[in-house]
Amino acid sequence: MDETVMLGHGSGGSMMKRIIDEVFFDAYGSDELREGNDAAVLPLDQNGGSLAFSTDSFVVTPHFFPGGDIGRLAVCGTVNDVATSGAVPQYLSCGFILEEGFPMDDLRRICTSMAEAAKEAGVKIVTGDTKVVNRGHGDGVFINTSGAGMVPPGVRLGGQFIQPGDKVLVSGTLGDHGITIMSCRESLSFTSPLESDAAPLNHLIADVLAAAPNVRCFRDPTRGGLASTLNELAEQAGVDITVEEADVPVKPAVQGACDMLGYDVLQVANEGKMVCVVAADQAEAALAAMRANPYGRDAALIGDVSAARADRGPKVMLRTALGSTRFLDMLVGEQLPRIC
Repeated sequence: MDETVMLGHGSGGSMMKRIIDEVFFDAYGSDELREGNDAAVLPLDQNGGSLAFSTDSFVVTPHFFPGGDIGRLAVCGTVNDVATSGAVPQYLSCGFILEEGFPMDDLRRICTSMAEAAKEAGVKIVTGDTKVVNRGHGDGVFINTSGAGMVPPGVRLGGQFIQPGDKVLVSGTLGDHGITIMSCRESLSFTSPLESDAAPLNHLIADVLAAAPNVRCFRDPTRGGLASTLNELAEQAGVDITVEEADVPVKPAVQGACDMLGYDVLQVANEGKMVCVVAADQAEAALAAMRANPYGRDAALIGDVSAARADRGPKVMLRTALGSTRFLDMLVGEQLPRIC
């Protein structure tokens, strides 16, 4: 066990999994928490009603970037986490930790952005909290949002329901958010402008569920990117997942930036994309529903699920453009700090 907290413990990769397993689960791991989904689904009444509940904190720097800001991230991130359960997100809470000296105009700009994102998603911000810390102790602004929504009767999603033979989809191009944040932070310029993909995806998820009721799960590939997300799902379900590299959608500018900076685009964070695992006979219907949504125009079917080999346990494999196959591992350490 690590003796101190390091940046890598917030990466979404193997170090983060370790601190969750060895500290948080060990101290208070309920059955709902140990399921490992983006939102907990909780019984609401004796008639079978369920409530989806999730929380997230946002510490990104810079606070404003092409395609969004910390306020838009805070709303979209929690809306998306609640929606992965198949719930209809309805209500958000918002907690601000403000640093003394933070410009009031910037705070107003962030709040306006949050209001716009909430309106787009169709949710209400109904309660909140404000704390102010001494100058030099808060990096301007941190935001926590929690969200709740009703799960329709008969809907039950989660990584534990994935089965051999299922197909894996992604709702659009990968790496947009992480590389945009890095380009802003390091003042990098590229031929094609980069922009964060931050977006509320609850309507896209609802469209997919209407077209393909046999969706097994949705998962938000934020910190740790697609690679870490698929490894989490493989372990959760005890299966192998094979991804076709040639089918993974990536914008040329993002791929070029990753090549230049030495990043694996499959480990770079996303804030407006969704991984979907669905029964094979409904994969095309799910894909068509994604592509019909403005936030899913670049959706692609990227892989499939098979039984895990007994001699090594669940793994994620990448079949490269050259025809070789290699293991696709979780992110180790911190690739891009403070991306959400």
